Amino acid sequence: MKTVFINCSPKKQFCASAYFLAIERLFVGGSKVTEKLRTPADHDRILGQLGDADAVVLCLPLYVDGLPSHVLRFLEVLEPYCRSRELHFSLYCIANNGFIEGRQNEPLMQNLEHFCHRAGLSWSGGVGIGGGVMLNVTRILFGVDIALLLLNTVLSVANTGNFFPASAWIGFAENAGLLLFFNLGVLFYLIGMAAAIRKGKVFGKKYTRIMLPSFVFILFADIFFCIISLFEGGLFRGWLSKKEPDKEYLEKL
Repeated sequence: MKTVFINCSPKKQFCASAYFLAIERLFVGGSKVTEKLRTPADHDRILGQLGDADAVVLCLPLYVDGLPSHVLRFLEVLEPYCRSRELHFSLYCIANNGFIEGRQNEPLMQNLEHFCHRAGLSWSGGVGIGGGVMLNVTRILFGVDIALLLLNTVLSVANTGNFFPASAWIGFAENAGLLLFFNLGVLFYLIGMAAAIRKGKVFGKKYTRIMLPSFVFILFADIFFCIISLFEGGLFRGWLSKKEPDKEYLEKL
């Protein structure tokens, strides 16, 4: 059995899609191929992996309640490719968004379901994840916790010769348990979808979210995005700055 995992995030690194895809990949057996879709230059390479694929997993973010534009462009190429070669692999999806409600991904799921009908593929469902950005941050925090544990262990060995400082390990276990709790819903459904992929079955559409009260999520999300806005494009991501028309786009019109 061959499964092709396609990371459809336009980001080059540290994206939530890569995080969820890596989790799913752990629980799927057989031959596994991971591809990255960002530009049309990736199309031929990815299409070359689909001829003998039994299942394809698209992992992507929700953009304006739908598919990112570069994914739509790829699907326009994929449809005639599959029909001309009579490909009938099963298509699964892992969609995530910055809202807390996983059901915000429903329109995206419907788009892919309709695409499968047109392309002659088997729509097998997927997982819609709410709070994807914050869940992605949890893996970064986990890495920081590991680094702090190693540092405390080195300092403990240097000062007392103790390789297992109790306070450091207890703090690490508490933080790891909390981060695991936040990801429980995601882990549950991704493992379930992996089982469906291994058995070649339809998984259906499932929705989950970060295991965090909504009022806490909204508070931290507002703070996070305000900070990101300041560091990536100025206040409100440059909404107040003067915009120049896209000359290349205007020429195409």
